[in-house]
Amino acid sequence: MAKLFDDKRRFSRRKFLRRLASTTAAVGGSTLAARFASAQDSQLQSLIEQNQRNGEFGLGFDSASRSIPMPKAALPTLSPLTVQTTEQAIRRYEAIVAGGGWPAVPAGDRLRLGNRHPAVITLRQRLAIAGDLGENIGVSDIYDSYVEAAVRRFQARHGLSVDGLIRENTFTAMNVPAQARLNQLKNNLVRLRVPSAHLSNRFVVCNIPAAQVEAVENGVVASRHVAVVGKPDRPSPDINSKIVEINFNPYWTVPVSIVRRDLIPKMQEAPDYLTSNRIRIFDPRGNELAPAQINWYSEEATNYMFKQDPGDFNSLGSIRINFPNKDGVYMHDTPNKNLFGEDFRFHSSGCIRIQNVRDLVNWLLVETPGWARPEIDAVVKGGDRKDARIAKPVSLFWIYVTAWATADGVVQFRDDIYNRDGLASVALPRG
Repeated sequence: MAKLFDDKRRFSRRKFLRRLASTTAAVGGSTLAARFASAQDSQLQSLIEQNQRNGEFGLGFDSASRSIPMPKAALPTLSPLTVQTTEQAIRRYEAIVAGGGWPAVPAGDRLRLGNRHPAVITLRQRLAIAGDLGENIGVSDIYDSYVEAAVRRFQARHGLSVDGLIRENTFTAMNVPAQARLNQLKNNLVRLRVPSAHLSNRFVVCNIPAAQVEAVENGVVASRHVAVVGKPDRPSPDINSKIVEINFNPYWTVPVSIVRRDLIPKMQEAPDYLTSNRIRIFDPRGNELAPAQINWYSEEATNYMFKQDPGDFNSLGSIRINFPNKDGVYMHDTPNKNLFGEDFRFHSSGCIRIQNVRDLVNWLLVETPGWARPEIDAVVKGGDRKDARIAKPVSLFWIYVTAWATADGVVQFRDDIYNRDGLASVALPRG
């Protein structure tokens, strides 16, 4: 940890920025400047330029102030800088583990702002060791504003609802051992290196464990979207492709796997399910069939095509984003927008649902004539089936990264929802 400022000392904004700037990785003057040349965040640009002059990277910046900064929204998950800062984070967590890790926070039913509880003393230690709380805050058992701010930062770093309250999910995440977090960082470094070496100026990345989509331009996040991704038993695959087309007010052709696993059981329970959801049945010759013509207590239904009409009820919502892939998946809107408000967003059958999808589509179609935002909104509102080919296909990555560090040195963790890290014994359960 860097040396802390004394409580009574005042320090200028310039000193604070200089201290914070030392946390940004130095990767060579011209390379770093080019990557962030178009960044709209002028403060971030200033910090990077200072880092180029300083030529150093310090992960102990968190202790420079009582007010620990939150993760920067402009920093992407996937970039060459992420690889370097994750390597730095591994060394930092090796030191934490060598020092005995962090203490387990005992359960407390009053861990919230303004309350006293013996567990707060341990909570302060836990937060300080990970860099979410300045070490000079003391050992009080009061859950004060500094502790609440540190909890909020911890929650943001772990993809949890940021409310400053120690609910079950936050409590569970805090008590994952430091060794397990170090293992996560090491396991994910390889996953970061491969795509980060082949990034274009404009790309879209979905980090599956984070259930989050980012549109990245010139090394800066242009827009970030909450997502709903595949269930553990129907995982979203890794993807390296290009987005080529947008479908407005699409039909949904139900995959055979969903016919078998979902539609058949639903029709056994509620024979009017297809009719009420406007899903039509067609035989191989294109003839429409009535649901009553099919034996729903057999595999007969898998021989037919099921197609849902466009509309607010459509499982794809009003927009589908297409890209070539062998898994038959895509990104799309959804009528079930309440799912975006959950911490646990693993509900799909492999495709990815995107919150505020029109903002992403507007960014994708920015160079496609005739598809400015007013035109996008108009066609969605009108309900007509239309397609838009993207003038310059945009690179797309679906990645599985549960641990990484962004260019400001903030270390992020997410649940190993598909158990690909081999850490099942410390997986974080979600309700």
